[in-house]
This record gives sequence, C-alpha cells and structure tokens, in this order.
Amino acid sequence: MIWMNLYLSARYKDGARGPSEYDCWGLVREARHVHMGKNLLPSWGDVRNTQPKEFTRAYRYEADSLELCAPEPGAIAAVMRGPLCIHVALVVAAEDGLNVLDINPAKGARLQRLADFESQYFQVVYYRDR
Repeated sequence: MIWMNLYLSARYKDGARGPSEYDCWGLVREARHVHMGKNLLPSWGDVRNTQPKEFTRAYRYEADSLELCAPEPGAIAAVMRGPLCIHVALVVAAEDGLNVLDINPAKGARLQRLADFESQYFQVVYYRDR
C-alpha cells in the first residue's frame, strides 16, 4: 500500500495525467496500470469533468472493452447519475478489506472503505479487464 501514498499526496487538476496532478480518470488509469499490472487505457486527457456528456461517451467506449464485475482489487468504480458517468475511482485491497482510491476537486485524493465510498452515491458499477 505504500505506492498509494504517491497518489494521496497528488493534487486534483482537470485533465491531468500525473505525476503530481491528476483528475479521476488520470489517477485510475495510471495506478491500475503501474501498480496493478492492468492494461494501460487511453488517456482521454481532453475530456473534462465539466463535460458530463463527453465524459460519459469516453466511459461507454472504455466500458465496452471491459466486463462488469463485483468490487475487486483493480476494478474501476464508475459512479453513475442516471445515464451519465460522473466519476471514476479504483478499488484496492487494504488491511481492512476493499478500499477505493479516488481524487476529486472538492476533497482531493483520498482512500476510503468501499462501503463509505458507495454510500455517497446512488449507483456505482464496477469493471475489470476481460
């Protein structure tokens, strides 16, 4: 879990892909690839969280190459508001069970218990590599 400290000290910046600033997709994309050995997904650096329709279009494109799953280490947590994807995060294993690593403009980078993360949203769906 020491690798997570790199991300927990990062600042949020819309469209950022690291190494010291990330948006939610940038953090998920890098952390799952570098530290969990998952496929490196496209950057989508031109899509901003202020563009929910574009963010959702990118989400749908990526979701087509992944498969739905229950929460598991390395899974992408996609937060839905109706038909729109409004946020993504990464499921990680921790000593106390499954946690979620995410970053957003209001709270910055954080690590939360899975149940605490889910309780903030009406619908969260999970994806893993096929």
